[in-house]
Amino acid sequence: MICKTIVEGTTKVLVPVPPLDAAFPPSAAPVFYNPEMEFNRDINVAATAAFVKRLLSRKDILREEIRYVDAFSASGIRGLRIAGEVGIHSTMNDWSPEAFEMIKENIKINGLEEKTFATHRNANVLLHEQKFHIVDIDPFGTPSPFLDAASASVWSMLSVTATDTAPLCGAHLNSGIRKYAAVPLNTEYHSEMGLRVLLGACARELAKHEKGMIPLLSHVTRHYIRTYLEIIPGAKNVSRTLKSMGFSIHCPKCGFRGPVYGLAVHIDRKCPMCESLTQIAGPLWLGPFRELEFCNEVISELEAHPLNTKDKAKKLITFCRDELDIPMFYDQHVICKELGASATGIETLIEAIRADGFEASRTHFSGTSFRTDAPITEIKKIIRKLSE
Repeated sequence: MICKTIVEGTTKVLVPVPPLDAAFPPSAAPVFYNPEMEFNRDINVAATAAFVKRLLSRKDILREEIRYVDAFSASGIRGLRIAGEVGIHSTMNDWSPEAFEMIKENIKINGLEEKTFATHRNANVLLHEQKFHIVDIDPFGTPSPFLDAASASVWSMLSVTATDTAPLCGAHLNSGIRKYAAVPLNTEYHSEMGLRVLLGACARELAKHEKGMIPLLSHVTRHYIRTYLEIIPGAKNVSRTLKSMGFSIHCPKCGFRGPVYGLAVHIDRKCPMCESLTQIAGPLWLGPFRELEFCNEVISELEAHPLNTKDKAKKLITFCRDELDIPMFYDQHVICKELGASATGIETLIEAIRADGFEASRTHFSGTSFRTDAPITEIKKIIRKLSE
């Protein structure tokens, strides 16, 4: 296996050199390494650092006692960065023998023998046997088979990456139903649909272990969904968490969408706007998917660390922070196409909605997406007026 040395943040690691054949997928390499996920890992360093500061301020615990696990380490880059750049103990695990040997070599390169531990285990076995303050699952594909073990293992924060966006977003409907026990809809806001289905699945798995959750930061970026969840143990906290679960109604004719809270609900089949038959998605998470204060803390940590994607990461977190807590977003271009209207700048549209007495904000999901408490009928009136 031919390797090269790369640097992310302040961490050096050996990674395999993929063949020059463009058709060769990164996942087929003996040890998986995706350079495009540096952005994800940069945010992970900042988010984990921000949460560790919270943990140290709230509990009678020393930094040296905080334990982090990367259950799918591959080269070890994620766990090594947490050990070296955040300064907490990191366990790095991978089922591949080649990956296990590379992790040990990369630990030596960074001189992190005292702050790290390499394991060669099945991820579910490891997580069922050991407890960690911070559990990070970033598998290749769906995290679904590992959510139960991760929920059993975690004490303080659960970090999850999902790259199976097609099942989560409704493009592969039956696969999404099988993996997440929820019905996703493939709508113009499919990216948010996927995020909320994932959060709902996490909430239900944690509930089995008498653990509630508070989403601290979640984002959808290109081909993956990433979320950071604070764990709040206890039956009362589980009940409070499950109050944010429910279903989403969507009218494919007029574009109406709306939340219905609860896991056993009555839903009228007809759209309240146009009386067409509605579609139903869920169960899924309807609460906030980030905490404003935590977003600010992450932005501060991004400033404090030497990161290659710092500016891009700050922009994303700022968009997440400033989004309204209203599911689901609208897409300006989809509505304009339906109306045969010309699209204005997204900021112009948001200002017009606010001028009519409604709340509105941009989202991090796309440059043409926005949130508002205005009814779809009012949104269409405003768009028609702007295009005149």
